[in-house]
Amino acid sequence: MTTAIPHKNLRKRIAEAGPRAKAAIVMCSFATLALAGFGAARLTAQVEGDRGIPPVANSEDIQVNGIEVDVAGKSGEEARIEGWKQAQKTAWEKLNGPVMSTEAIDAMVTAVVIEREQIGPRRYVARLGVVFDRAKAGQYVGGGEGGGMQSAPMLVLPILYSGGTRQVFEVRTAWQKAWAEFQASGSPVDYVRPTGLGGESLILTAGQPGRRSRLWWRNILDQFNAADVVVPVAKLERQWPGGPVRGTFTARFGPDNEALESFTLTARDDEHLPQMLAQAVVRMDAIYRDALMRGQLVPDPTLMSGSIAFDQALGELRTRLKEREIRTAPPPTAPAPAATITSEPVPAAEIQNVTVQFVSPDAAAVDAALSAVRGAPGVQNALTTSLAIGGTSVMRVSVAGDTAALIAALRSRGWQVAANGNVLRISR
Repeated sequence: MTTAIPHKNLRKRIAEAGPRAKAAIVMCSFATLALAGFGAARLTAQVEGDRGIPPVANSEDIQVNGIEVDVAGKSGEEARIEGWKQAQKTAWEKLNGPVMSTEAIDAMVTAVVIEREQIGPRRYVARLGVVFDRAKAGQYVGGGEGGGMQSAPMLVLPILYSGGTRQVFEVRTAWQKAWAEFQASGSPVDYVRPTGLGGESLILTAGQPGRRSRLWWRNILDQFNAADVVVPVAKLERQWPGGPVRGTFTARFGPDNEALESFTLTARDDEHLPQMLAQAVVRMDAIYRDALMRGQLVPDPTLMSGSIAFDQALGELRTRLKEREIRTAPPPTAPAPAATITSEPVPAAEIQNVTVQFVSPDAAAVDAALSAVRGAPGVQNALTTSLAIGGTSVMRVSVAGDTAALIAALRSRGWQVAANGNVLRISR
């Protein structure tokens, strides 16, 4: 048990103490102050530091990265221009575009991204990326917006195993950078990519996927306006210093850390590691796309258990209020004699829970979607479980009877509906 000594008693004890006791008391005081300062410094160091990579802004343009060029010319500037033209042509071929002249391809290019370049007196060596305008190039390479299913917002937690340690946002890692630079606009998976700045590095750690508490996960997902989580894991093994780097990648999903698929890639050395990681991110996205098409990449219903319990309690309250109204209603007057009509009892329709996804660029779009769904026949209630302004929102709908009536009602009101089991994707 700790006993607090008043200031007066402490001064008295110091005055009565001998030289050695006085020295011990002074040393203990300095040690206490040093420990307090050290603890505050450690807490600050956990939040501050060189960490955090903001993700690139999603663009509707078509981008091709990792194009190697090695061109010679009369001067370094002329070789550079020729290298850019060669990169544009190579990028167009990678998109399986039709045969076109260099001038026609250049007219569709909006930007050239320099990943790495070396300019000599008469030579240009670089790795470039080429960005095409979707409005111009989409008709040739199938880059139109199109319909299709869109996932609910998924929080991305990129974990890197390297050198015997696990890292997420503690420091800037090449795996986090690869995910931050990934152009996700063309993917049906709605990725929510944290920057890792400030307190995010304290919440989103490598040990987080091992937690099973739904309440803990719900609190974290609500902070990022996400409905569920995807965990892309990269494990790097260096064969020898400066030698090949072997990467084992596993796509995981959900609060139960379920493994979807794994694959391996090998980089020639550390210089080619960023290119291998960028390729791994593309393959990871393909795995999550396939899981979405199979109906596997949907929010875990146990994360919504609180909302479900609230809906059930609300339904019971409505039933009790209706029963009270019937009991307190005045007795009806005796009707005139009439023919007795006997009707067979109609069985009550079964209540089904349906997940509805809709694009919500602004608050008006959210209100329009909710009004359309709630006005459909058979809908008991409709509540938003994930609201993402500027992205894809999710609502949970309770429908009496078959969902086909709900789909028909929405289509009759001008909505386009894509159904996959109990998951509907609606859009104008």
